[in-house]
Amino acid sequence: MKKFLIIFIAAILVGFAGYFAFIYYVPYSEGYRSGELIKFSRKGVLVKTWEGQISQGLSGTNVFSFSVEDSEKEIVEKMKEFQGQYIKVTYKERYATFFWLGDTKYFITEVKSEKSPIFRN
Repeated sequence: MKKFLIIFIAAILVGFAGYFAFIYYVPYSEGYRSGELIKFSRKGVLVKTWEGQISQGLSGTNVFSFSVEDSEKEIVEKMKEFQGQYIKVTYKERYATFFWLGDTKYFITEVKSEKSPIFRN
């Protein structure tokens, strides 16, 4: 009975580790979005995460919400710098997320400033 219990607990632990690895490392999709960065903030009560929104239309009706992992210090600094500007982001979408990573399934992996196609200077 003791051997069965040890094997059962080991199987559960391997299952949790496999689930975590799959959710974290296997992206559901990868892509690009562009628009005006209208919100970027660090929020949460127990666990703080970086969350933001990009407006993809004139009236702000099409909003793309995203998260940035804490380990991406360069992206966080660029987001702070680009607040209110037109940007292009590269993202990966995960099957699910964990509360300590972010609120959304979309995680930014790269960001750069772009010229707005709507407002030409």
